Amino acid sequence: MLRYMALAESLRTQIERGWLRPGERIPSIRELATNHGVSTATAVQACHQLEKEGLILARQRMGFFVCSSTPSVTFKTPSAREPAFISNPALREMRFIDASADVLPLHYARPAAALLPDAAIAAALSRCLRRQRSSALDYSPPQGHGPLRRQIVQRYVNLGAQVEAEEIIVTAGAMEAISLALRATTSPGDLVLVESPAYQGILQTLAALNLRVVDFPQDPVDGIHMARLEAILAEEPVRVALVVPNFSNPSGRLLDDATKRQLLSACERHGTIILEDDVYGELAWDDSRPSPLRRWDSGSNVITCSSFSKFLAPGLRVGWIVGGRWTEELSRAKYFSTIGNTALPQLAISDYLGRHDLERGLRRLRRGLAETSLRMRDAISRYWPRETLTSQPRGGLSLWIQLPAGGDAQQLFYTSLDNGIGIAPGPLFSSTGSYGDHLRLTCGLPWDERLAQGMISLGKLVHENVANNRTSI
Repeated sequence: MLRYMALAESLRTQIERGWLRPGERIPSIRELATNHGVSTATAVQACHQLEKEGLILARQRMGFFVCSSTPSVTFKTPSAREPAFISNPALREMRFIDASADVLPLHYARPAAALLPDAAIAAALSRCLRRQRSSALDYSPPQGHGPLRRQIVQRYVNLGAQVEAEEIIVTAGAMEAISLALRATTSPGDLVLVESPAYQGILQTLAALNLRVVDFPQDPVDGIHMARLEAILAEEPVRVALVVPNFSNPSGRLLDDATKRQLLSACERHGTIILEDDVYGELAWDDSRPSPLRRWDSGSNVITCSSFSKFLAPGLRVGWIVGGRWTEELSRAKYFSTIGNTALPQLAISDYLGRHDLERGLRRLRRGLAETSLRMRDAISRYWPRETLTSQPRGGLSLWIQLPAGGDAQQLFYTSLDNGIGIAPGPLFSSTGSYGDHLRLTCGLPWDERLAQGMISLGKLVHENVANNRTSI
């Protein structure tokens, strides 16, 4: 066993047996190195391993502390319902919170500018305008900028997926990619299998296209129950299965490789097309980029959608489709929709990728997201009601939270907004308005004093929300 792993195991045992209690400071790096006969570098590596596991938390200039205990995460999920059109009025009445407002934006599932290479992207935009002005201000080819498409392909090849540049269609973010894919593969009234909970933008798109849905409840930890999935596919003529295999929004759930391959096999047997939303795939906090479903498919049954928005530049709105055997039809749909994307953002991202080490920027972003997630969960365990359940994702941008009995997330949304804090209430993530006692928070902000105080203030509002609703019952 590697020396840092042996030290991590020793500390893990002490935490599990209560010798190191929640809130206590563990020995300093120097003390760990001396006591265990290892180098300080090994001691640091051991602490970082435990931090990734959510067992300890670094506090600036103070050292590492054992994270506060959290309840066992066993979320309640609604039972599956019969196929139906989307019937959630909250998806039509969703209130937009202006990003310029003085609100702590815990409702936005996107990384803050401070975690992204904004200066380098701005320099790339300026450089492209100076050196490629004609191309930057002209129409883009319908399928997108050629060099950028080849750079996207290289990313997939590095993951073991067989993808060709001719399959790539650049889009205005992942949502346009998903919309185009649904338009190309379905007709009004067709049945689409969708995860529950699911990102509200996906549900709104399904409603706009007049598609029926069959919800597939899942566990934020265990993910898809294959026997239940097989039963749905056997009983219903599901045209498309829309899945987010890697760090889904809002639950943060990650499917392991074995489950991904079982999912592929089941859908292929039943003639169901898989529409893969892999927009969060680059955000594994431990840098172990999980495989997209396309790794095990040659393009015969999977359409993959993704975007640079979640890890490079949200405002540039550059996404893509890996079209597989539907590429020609998707290309026509894109041309008839918008002809092509704006050229300048594509040129700038391609310029950035050619000049910078993407992995280095991703590591910085992932560390920031992991730290904020750990600190937010620690704050929830300290300042929120004890019965609060919090997901424990290993990547992505979201924390999915279930309030104690009596909690009303919709009420909490309005109350927290009045107090300068934005949250995303659970009913937004359901086709029927379920999850009234859930909410989603983003961990896409850097941890600072404002966020720390915001989590404490939000905890007080949750206490009041739960107490008031229990009293009124």
